[in-house]
Amino acid sequence: MFEWLKDYQKLEDEIAFLEFNLERSELELKRWVEGDLSNVKLAADSNGARLEEVIEQIKNELECKQEDMKSLLQLIDSFRGLEHQILKLKYVDGMTLETIAHDLGYSSSHIYKKHAEVIKRIKFVNVYTDSLLTGKK
Repeated sequence: MFEWLKDYQKLEDEIAFLEFNLERSELELKRWVEGDLSNVKLAADSNGARLEEVIEQIKNELECKQEDMKSLLQLIDSFRGLEHQILKLKYVDGMTLETIAHDLGYSSSHIYKKHAEVIKRIKFVNVYTDSLLTGKK
């Protein structure tokens, strides 16, 4: 139904973590090259010696995830219907329901009601799917 929202949020989290990990790794490399650890001799198989390789792997993975995000956003933009618009504007674009109502030309109460209905269906589907996977009813 709205699996794209779950995929979007997961991808967003993965990209945020990779960006954090890249920044942390680059700071660590800087310590080894010009900082407080620059006088320490590294063993060839140590984590410090492999930092440049690790940074390159993180950059490659981050680039792939960003391309996936770009493709997913293009797909999301192609969806039609009020429910998809509400979810996109709220969870992708970060708009409030009040602003969404104004921009789409609906009353706030209508948008709040539609949003609540969609979230209720998403939760129901998630609970039902989880129960099928775990074998619990």
